[in-house]
Amino acid sequence: MGISIWQLLIVLLIVLVVFGAKRLRSLAGDLGAAVKGFREAIKEDNDSKSVDQQQRLEQSSSDGIIDTKPEHEDMNSKSTAREKGSI
Repeated sequence: MGISIWQLLIVLLIVLVVFGAKRLRSLAGDLGAAVKGFREAIKEDNDSKSVDQQQRLEQSSSDGIIDTKPEHEDMNSKSTAREKGSI
Protein backbone atom coordinates (compact mmCIF):
# COMPACT_ATOMS: atom_id res chain seq x y z
CA MET A 1 0.00 0.00 0.00
CA GLY A 2 3.04 2.27 0.05
CA ILE A 3 4.34 4.48 -2.73
CA SER A 4 5.79 2.48 -5.59
CA ILE A 5 8.92 3.49 -7.47
CA TRP A 6 6.83 4.47 -10.53
CA GLN A 7 4.64 6.82 -8.53
CA LEU A 8 7.74 8.43 -7.03
CA LEU A 9 9.31 8.89 -10.45
CA ILE A 10 6.14 10.50 -11.82
CA VAL A 11 6.04 12.95 -8.89
CA LEU A 12 9.73 13.80 -9.37
CA LEU A 13 9.18 14.35 -13.10
CA ILE A 14 6.27 16.71 -12.41
CA VAL A 15 8.35 18.65 -9.85
CA LEU A 16 11.20 18.90 -12.37
CA VAL A 17 8.87 20.24 -15.06
CA VAL A 18 7.20 22.75 -12.72
CA PHE A 19 10.34 24.14 -11.07
CA GLY A 20 13.02 23.43 -13.64
CA ALA A 21 16.44 21.84 -13.17
CA LYS A 22 18.23 25.12 -12.42
CA ARG A 23 15.82 26.12 -9.67
CA LEU A 24 15.95 22.63 -8.08
CA ARG A 25 19.75 22.72 -8.15
CA SER A 26 19.83 26.07 -6.35
CA LEU A 27 17.27 24.88 -3.79
CA ALA A 28 19.34 21.77 -3.12
CA GLY A 29 22.47 23.90 -2.69
CA ASP A 30 20.66 26.20 -0.26
CA LEU A 31 19.37 23.22 1.71
CA GLY A 32 22.88 21.74 1.86
CA ALA A 33 24.31 25.04 3.12
CA ALA A 34 21.61 25.24 5.80
CA VAL A 35 22.34 21.70 7.00
CA LYS A 36 26.08 22.45 7.06
CA GLY A 37 25.49 25.61 9.10
CA PHE A 38 23.27 23.71 11.52
CA ARG A 39 25.91 21.01 12.04
CA GLU A 40 28.61 23.63 12.65
CA ALA A 41 26.40 25.40 15.20
CA ILE A 42 25.76 22.13 17.04
CA LYS A 43 29.49 21.34 17.05
CA GLU A 44 30.35 24.82 18.39
CA ASP A 45 27.73 24.46 21.11
CA ASN A 46 29.13 21.07 22.16
CA ASP A 47 32.67 22.47 22.13
CA SER A 48 31.66 25.43 24.31
CA LYS A 49 29.97 23.08 26.78
CA SER A 50 33.16 21.01 26.98
CA VAL A 51 35.22 24.14 27.63
CA ASP A 52 32.77 25.24 30.36
CA GLN A 53 32.97 21.84 32.04
CA GLN A 54 36.75 21.88 31.87
CA GLN A 55 36.86 25.37 33.40
CA ARG A 56 34.53 24.31 36.22
CA LEU A 57 36.71 21.26 36.89
CA GLU A 58 39.85 23.39 36.98
CA GLN A 59 38.15 25.92 39.28
CA SER A 60 36.95 23.25 41.70
CA SER A 61 40.35 21.55 41.76
CA SER A 62 42.06 24.88 42.50
CA ASP A 63 39.61 25.42 45.36
CA GLY A 64 40.49 21.99 46.72
CA ILE A 65 37.03 20.61 46.04
CA ILE A 66 37.11 17.54 43.87
CA ASP A 67 34.08 15.29 43.55
CA THR A 68 35.17 12.18 41.70
CA LYS A 69 32.18 10.05 42.70
CA PRO A 70 29.35 10.09 40.13
CA GLU A 71 25.95 11.14 41.38
CA HIS A 72 24.36 7.76 40.74
CA GLU A 73 26.84 6.08 43.11
CA ASP A 74 25.83 8.47 45.90
CA MET A 75 22.21 7.55 45.37
CA ASN A 76 22.99 3.83 45.35
CA SER A 77 24.97 4.07 48.58
CA LYS A 78 22.06 5.84 50.30
CA SER A 79 19.54 3.26 49.13
CA THR A 80 21.85 0.44 50.27
CA ALA A 81 22.22 2.10 53.67
CA ARG A 82 18.45 2.39 53.93
CA GLU A 83 18.01 -1.27 53.12
CA LYS A 84 20.41 -2.15 55.92
CA GLY A 85 18.47 0.06 58.30
CA SER A 86 21.27 2.44 59.15
CA ILE A 87 19.46 5.53 57.89
